[in-house]
Amino acid sequence: MSNVGMIIEERAADLGNFLVGRLLPFKQKRMIGPFIFIDHMGPAHMSEHENLDVAAHPHIGLSTLTYLFEGEIMHRDSLGNEVVIAPGAVNWMTAGRGVTHSERTPEALRNSAKILHGLQIWVALPEAFEQVAPSFQHYEAASLPAWQDNDVHFRLVAGHLGSRKSPVAVFSELYMLEIRNTADEVKVIDVGDELYGEAGMYILEGRVTADGYDYEAKQILVAKESRLCSFEIHPHTSVYIFGGLPFEKEHFIAWNFVSSSKEVLEQAIQDWNDNKFPAVIHETERVPLPAYYSDRLNRKN
Repeated sequence: MSNVGMIIEERAADLGNFLVGRLLPFKQKRMIGPFIFIDHMGPAHMSEHENLDVAAHPHIGLSTLTYLFEGEIMHRDSLGNEVVIAPGAVNWMTAGRGVTHSERTPEALRNSAKILHGLQIWVALPEAFEQVAPSFQHYEAASLPAWQDNDVHFRLVAGHLGSRKSPVAVFSELYMLEIRNTADEVKVIDVGDELYGEAGMYILEGRVTADGYDYEAKQILVAKESRLCSFEIHPHTSVYIFGGLPFEKEHFIAWNFVSSSKEVLEQAIQDWNDNKFPAVIHETERVPLPAYYSDRLNRKN
């Protein structure tokens, strides 16, 4: 019997000047542990005339986790941070009661050909921490726990597994583990004893075999039982195992906002419309409220 309870295929989503592959949320599975939103960016090959330019936009009730495989992004936020994220590093921004940030191609790369490839992730905050003060931390790749076993490379991006703990300042019981097989042969991976709560595995590239079934890239496999998570990882394959303890209270998404309270979401929408969120340093351009929410506010008022 297979331990794969659900397969979530990557779906195209348009972010304006950038096309991504959306993985979460999914209609039949809104969250995996506290992970509530995952986008696969790229790989996007951009010319010297093309750049990533996501203007200032707001968040509440979540932490963003940006993890790049290729390229660079300039992060600016309303807390005064201005940091370039490079491959293997982690940008961890906790929105709490409200933050604004932008994401752009760094100035040094704007007039040259470039590649951008990575994951954009939202981790919902537990109800007790939804209104914390916003904060930002940047973690270089070398600060993340990493180890190797017979040409299989592991890196704990966030959370804790067994005796290993990532320095990323999370607010709930979770894990995100990178596994890369650089060998020319299939390797058996069994991490079930260390997993807890709900577990998903995103296949970035390559192929895995679980319970006799083959699974290809750009899929999330949702485990029926995290403790039974074992599989064969094929040569030159990269996967990400993520999840953790699910929340007791349901969480909701409205645009860029996450909360266990629909009333809080409605207030955040109104506040962005009324320009009540803090501004991003050195930025004047703002992402407008999507037409759906703007029209709804107009009808309401």
